[in-house]
Amino acid sequence: LGHQLRRGATKNNLLNGRLPSCTARNDRSSLKPHATRCEASETSTSSRSHEAGANSRLPLFGSPHRPIIQTPASNTPLHVTRARRGFLSELQSIKDEENVAGPITFESPLDIVLYPDPRLRAPNKRVNVFDESLQKLVAEMLDIMYRTDGVGLAAPQVGVNVRLMVFNPVGERGKGVEMVLVNPRIVKYAKARDVIEEGCLSFPMIYADVERPVGVKVDAQDINGRKFSISLKEWQARIFQHEYDHLEGTLYFDRMTPEVLDTIRSKLIELEDKYAEATGAPTPESVAKRPTAAKTTSPDVASTLSP
Repeated sequence: LGHQLRRGATKNNLLNGRLPSCTARNDRSSLKPHATRCEASETSTSSRSHEAGANSRLPLFGSPHRPIIQTPASNTPLHVTRARRGFLSELQSIKDEENVAGPITFESPLDIVLYPDPRLRAPNKRVNVFDESLQKLVAEMLDIMYRTDGVGLAAPQVGVNVRLMVFNPVGERGKGVEMVLVNPRIVKYAKARDVIEEGCLSFPMIYADVERPVGVKVDAQDINGRKFSISLKEWQARIFQHEYDHLEGTLYFDRMTPEVLDTIRSKLIELEDKYAEATGAPTPESVAKRPTAAKTTSPDVASTLSP
């Protein structure tokens, strides 16, 4: 994340423009458990399956007379919902095991990767080897972050496509707290959101407003592989979310409204032209193809992204 702070920002002016919190919620006050008399039944498995298909309120497993609890938003039994969550969790674990980086290799010195380099959109693998090479990568990332006047940096921004980020909210070596998060995962977002001007080291001197939740709860690992959880608020939460987006292949202008994107569109096109000139290859993406504010008639791209 670029030092949008612009070196003189204070906590007060960073929090200007806060939006009202989202009030949408799931009202569970109307939950009412089904209370039916449990009776011995010799009904065959096939007939129970037939009955379940005929009545969506019956459980998918076991006796159709077994008491169940239903949420007001769905007729799916609670124990089935839990089974599905467990199954999806297992699938995610298998996916994570397959998508691992192995020993990390890179060439020093590292440089900041500028938009529209395709490495900024490439998938980033989980770190599963916590060794001296990882420690060296972290040290070099912190050094680059400070030298380029940043407050956060993700590994793909230096051309290493692994799930690793570093940040220091103060942005000066020896001040603030350096944070290293390996394989981070957001487990909860705050309902309240705010709008703050952001910059990015992969987009030199390009600043624009981005809306994000004001807080997040995160599960991650440290540089030695130890798991931990942390809650981040306000400026720390914003830095983390910006860097986390990099690990997901999302760039900060993806979250801008068409009106805001229009204010920096020409500068992004300049970066695309410089990339094409330097590489001799066509730009891998073009912001010119994105809707402008004047032509937008449907929900903008930013609104389709997760928080």
